[in-house]
Amino acid sequence: MVDTEFIEQLRARPSMYGLDGSYYPTATYLLGLDQALSGGLLRGFDEWLSVRSGEHSSLAWVARVVKDSVPDFELRNRGSLSELTAEQNQRAVEELFSLVLAFLRVRDDRQALAGMYVQHRALSPWEN
Repeated sequence: MVDTEFIEQLRARPSMYGLDGSYYPTATYLLGLDQALSGGLLRGFDEWLSVRSGEHSSLAWVARVVKDSVPDFELRNRGSLSELTAEQNQRAVEELFSLVLAFLRVRDDRQALAGMYVQHRALSPWEN
């Protein structure tokens, strides 16, 4: 199965994968899947998010997605993700899947991926 097909399936039927549709378990599942694939699923995702936003961030993608999709939520630590309301969870999960699917299109296009890394390097405060 192609990664995008799997992500679409996960998005459509989270309960098939033991998920309840809330953000933190979904993000954790994707982190675990990425680890099981030796980082091959989401390699470059953090960089892509930086290019997309036009700025570097020290936040991991798990936090960045929440920060962007639920800007009124105060993210203090990983544990605070369990405090998201049902509506906030829905927005964060929808944003997560949209971002991952958009990233996979770039990741699977060699020229687009190379361009993304060039753009990311140009953003780097350490390289300029």
